[in-house]
Amino acid sequence: MADEAPFQFLHNEVIQYIYKSSVNGETENGRKITKLENMGFRVGQGLIERLTKDTVRFKDELDIMKFICKDFWTCVFKKQIDNLRTNHQGIYVLQDNKFRLLNQLSAGKQYLEHAPEYLAFTCGLVRGALSSLGVKSIVTAEVSIMPACKFQVMIQKI
Repeated sequence: MADEAPFQFLHNEVIQYIYKSSVNGETENGRKITKLENMGFRVGQGLIERLTKDTVRFKDELDIMKFICKDFWTCVFKKQIDNLRTNHQGIYVLQDNKFRLLNQLSAGKQYLEHAPEYLAFTCGLVRGALSSLGVKSIVTAEVSIMPACKFQVMIQKI
């Protein structure tokens, strides 16, 4: 697990860099989160291509989500998703009870407002991976108690 610490440091530094460097007076928080999500999107695309090069084709969208929760999540965060739920109508909820990128933040309620900064990259990561697998989606994240978080994936039907 020697590669875990550099990933966390890099993730933290990318967040700090984006939040400290405002291009052309860019002060809107939404733009910064979008930048982080776009970075994650591209990384997710590349990573899923490497992970799926030797796998068989997925049967359906549920198989794809299981792959994301087991293999993809394990590759990135060294553990599987703790819980996957679906309504079988295109909405999936992925729950991680000890999300590694939030472990470094204090569990106090005052730090909940900073959680979206640390989740945007991962939302993009999942959305990029799904996009490369042919699934168009919207990924959002929520935190109620640190370091647990839920990622909601809404599949967009074409």
